Amino acid sequence: MSLPAQLAEGLELLGLTLSPEIQARLLAFLALIQKWNQVHNLTSVRSPETMLVRHLLDSLAVLPYIGGPRIADVGSGAGLPGIPLALARPDWHVALIESNHKKAVFLEQARIELKLKNVEVVAERVESFHPKPEFDIVISRAFSDLVDFVRLAGHLGLQGSSGGMLVAMKGIYPHEELVQLPAQFTVEKILQVPVPGLEAQRHLVLIRRA
Repeated sequence: MSLPAQLAEGLELLGLTLSPEIQARLLAFLALIQKWNQVHNLTSVRSPETMLVRHLLDSLAVLPYIGGPRIADVGSGAGLPGIPLALARPDWHVALIESNHKKAVFLEQARIELKLKNVEVVAERVESFHPKPEFDIVISRAFSDLVDFVRLAGHLGLQGSSGGMLVAMKGIYPHEELVQLPAQFTVEKILQVPVPGLEAQRHLVLIRRA
């Protein structure tokens, strides 16, 4: 199956409707990762078909469970999940936070090449970043364990009665990490998220300030 057909099928299984133009830009993003990967080793995944599942579909699978309009992607790496989310939701503002210089340079290049007007690249450590206003959703994918995530990135979420949501993308159910979560944060829900073509488990942990 061709990559465009694989992407279209995956989106259909996720229940997402994205225009042909956005689908083409998602595949252009994948091609950009492949190109940079040859020199900079952005990701250990090499096969385009596997990249499509593990990077694009895995990132887009969270869309039904989060809202905007301000999203922070903590430890963005190769722009995951931030860039797929920004492409799928052009009305959202997405900040890609990445302290690794090499990866931050890639993110800036991707922002320019993909004409992502709704993306901001923040090339600094997450604990040093103090945006105003804060974010509706603070999301991480393989950034760290839950304790470090809330400790380092908890201040990025909107303050106040409703507050911002911290969303951790995890593999298997993170039993041990949940036990160690600081008292000032509470788990709102944990969702098992199916990703088309991926046999491994995926869970979303939704956390708010207590």
